[in-house]
Amino acid sequence: MRFTILLPSAEGKATGGNPLAPDMFDYRSSNTFNYFSQLNPERRALIDALQTQVRDGSDEDLAKLFGVKGDTLQEAVSVNLDVYRSPLMASVDRYGPGVMYAAMDFAGLPTGSQRRLLENGVIFSGLFGLLRPDDLIPNYRLKMDAKVEGIGKVANYWKVPLSTALNDLVAGHAVWNLLPGSHEAAWDDAGTYGRMIRVKFYKEDETGERTAVSHGVKELRGALVAHIVNETADSIGSLDLWEPPDGYEVDHDASEIDEAGGGTVVMVSSPGWEKRRASRRKARAEAEAEAAAARRAREEDDD
Repeated sequence: MRFTILLPSAEGKATGGNPLAPDMFDYRSSNTFNYFSQLNPERRALIDALQTQVRDGSDEDLAKLFGVKGDTLQEAVSVNLDVYRSPLMASVDRYGPGVMYAAMDFAGLPTGSQRRLLENGVIFSGLFGLLRPDDLIPNYRLKMDAKVEGIGKVANYWKVPLSTALNDLVAGHAVWNLLPGSHEAAWDDAGTYGRMIRVKFYKEDETGERTAVSHGVKELRGALVAHIVNETADSIGSLDLWEPPDGYEVDHDASEIDEAGGGTVVMVSSPGWEKRRASRRKARAEAEAEAAAARRAREEDDD
């Protein structure tokens, strides 16, 4: 089954880009590097409304809009006013400084894994709606839960066009949903996919008490993306072979799996995981050695 990975954009963004790259907003041009060009009219309307608000708004209002102050606010104003004339960069590189994207380490992935991410990744963006990882975008700042004058809440603005495009795209796919609630609010899920998989992470202490992971979850999601594209993973079973940071393991009893093979997977980091991981590695190595010996024996018999 083909898979799709749904990813949030990142607040941290790389600056610069290629000033000679094709204009991603020119949806009339056949050489535009933009998979979701049908969203360009909505993008333009949102950008125009945002720029009007940025030009006319007070520092207090703009601080509320962007959720930042001081120099970071001035940077947000500058990059948003320059959107139409800024140099462009592939979105996976633009978001590269973000915690999840840094953990994903796109540049360090094998070539085949990079290709799978570019072909199967879909990024939710406050300013652009949907992006592929190799879509060319300028620097900008706008959260999915922001409210823009004349537009309203950004997630609500995107819901109809974004959902139409995404529901068609993921039809029959295994969907890895790594979206936070603020981004998923922009999607009216029609259930067209074959299965949807979510992964939740918990820490367990010596007493057996579990706590949901909040700090550090972005790093885990980035590592999960790398695993999915490395293994061409389209099922929950692939997580049994994953060796994430801090020894997270699938708790099958606590996971909620539906008839389609999707659902919510619970992964837990608990005391003693180092020994359990070493034991699994040893068992796999022994099984691989036995399989190799059996192959050699069959080849010798054939001779």
